[in-house]
Amino acid sequence: MAVQRTFSIIKPDATKRNLTGKIIAKFEDAGLRVVASKRIQMSQAQAEGFYAVHKERPFFGELVEFMISEPVVVQVLEGEDAIAKNREVMGATNPADAAEGTIRKDFALSIGENSVHGSDAPETAAEEIKYFSSDDELVG
Repeated sequence: MAVQRTFSIIKPDATKRNLTGKIIAKFEDAGLRVVASKRIQMSQAQAEGFYAVHKERPFFGELVEFMISEPVVVQVLEGEDAIAKNREVMGATNPADAAEGTIRKDFALSIGENSVHGSDAPETAAEEIKYFSSDDELVG
């Protein structure tokens, strides 16, 4: 296993309910380090650009509206096999299918309001990190 970096968003449903610290603790308890983190109010243009891969899907507009509805925390996590570890800690997209103790099982409200986003591959992690963070913000 190699040390990797991955991208994570703590979504509006979680920041609105003051769950940021509890979610970060789950990442850290799993051996991931936060090497960049900032709380932002995502603009419509940022959300549309970030989720452009879903532009043709019927849920795109609803997703964008959700992501700009409240602040989010964008962060870069680092650790051994960080992409897979992050996805394991997050749990299945549908909280009903998520394993006990995962972020989505513990905190998600629904499939759409599922509290967190995480990169799914090294290529997307690199793109997503660059989308919200400059090199000088990665201080781990």
